[in-house]
Amino acid sequence: MAKKLWEKGIKTDQFIEEFTVGKDRELDLELAKHDVRGTIAHITMLESVGLLEKSELEILIRELENIQEQIIAKGKFQIEDGVEDVHSQIELMLTKELGDVGKKIHSGRSRNDQVLVDIRLFLREQLEEIRSLTNDLFSALIDKADMHKDVLMPGYTHTQAAMPSSFGLWFSAYAESLVDDVEILNGAYKVVNRNPLGSAAGYGSSFPLNRQMTSDLLGFESMVYNSVYAQMGRGKTEQVVASVLANLASTLNKLAADVCLYNSQNFQFLKLPDELTTGSSIMPHKKNPDVFELLRAKTNVLMALPNQIMITLSNLTSGYHRDFQLLKELLFPAIKEMKSCLKIVSYSVSKIEPVKDILDDPKYKLIFSVEAVNELVVKGIPFREAYQQVAKQIEDESFVPPKELNHTHEGSIGNLMLEEIQERMERVLNIE
Repeated sequence: MAKKLWEKGIKTDQFIEEFTVGKDRELDLELAKHDVRGTIAHITMLESVGLLEKSELEILIRELENIQEQIIAKGKFQIEDGVEDVHSQIELMLTKELGDVGKKIHSGRSRNDQVLVDIRLFLREQLEEIRSLTNDLFSALIDKADMHKDVLMPGYTHTQAAMPSSFGLWFSAYAESLVDDVEILNGAYKVVNRNPLGSAAGYGSSFPLNRQMTSDLLGFESMVYNSVYAQMGRGKTEQVVASVLANLASTLNKLAADVCLYNSQNFQFLKLPDELTTGSSIMPHKKNPDVFELLRAKTNVLMALPNQIMITLSNLTSGYHRDFQLLKELLFPAIKEMKSCLKIVSYSVSKIEPVKDILDDPKYKLIFSVEAVNELVVKGIPFREAYQQVAKQIEDESFVPPKELNHTHEGSIGNLMLEEIQERMERVLNIE
């Protein structure tokens, strides 16, 4: 059995070890390629400050690149039984191949800052991928908005039919919501994109480390300057990323709720193709919107994530705590779930077909009441008087809805501002 990095000759109880390691070995596979990258940056810096020979650096990098190839080739890299985590596994592999040279890679760092830099590299990559997937959904929504900009539908307040809306307005509302979600993502990205490597166990090192060098090699915007805060950033970083997921989940949740409602027989605003629905075991007519129902549930769970992380971090003093280990169990699966949700929504939105002529149904005639009031105002009647006249017509059932709509202002049915929304998303996506 492999020796622990921290082992001092005292054997750990197997029961205790299983409890403390938890799901780390499984989740650490997500960090493997980032651990290699962080290690290459670290040893390159060690050579520059005289803690490694150039020849040692060359053979270490060559072997680390071999390990990276195993990681990229799915299924070839494994954390062996008895090895605690990915950091231990990579150091063990180097030591097996290179002997004592492999034992030199840990100078000037701790597993504390090693996992910190791995997680930040991982989260940075994941945020980039989520941003790209969000843009895919944004494009699908904008396309649908433009395609169906003239198809009218009821708009609701208090869950009651209120005023005329359109599918162009409805689709593009969710598109613009995603722009704000990406704005928030960009803020989180800036928090993540700072280098903690070199903070060691949270109090720095007596070695003459060059932290700016590792920051540059790893492509970080800057370093986390204070060694204590580098450790305090564990948890805070995850919480910030969780807020990104929760904000996106909120947008997707409302969209899913709308689709479930609008697809029902009592509304019949949308048509979902058969491939997006499932049937009933006893009711032959059923076409259930299971995709959007599951999306609604999954996003509810994702919206709870920041609170879960906050509670996990409650009452922790500064410095490292083993409690942080549980953050991976909360955040890593949530990131995977969010990417899955974004992909399925992009696919599903492209398949949705709005129903036309919805507002021809007499039950929606009262939603044109504001149009009638506005027509009287244009003729010179004060608004409050016009309001009373139309209210009286509704009460005595003499109201005749004006069906010609003339909405021209920015963000209205007749002026969706799709180009401006797209331009804003382009600006947000181009912010580094």
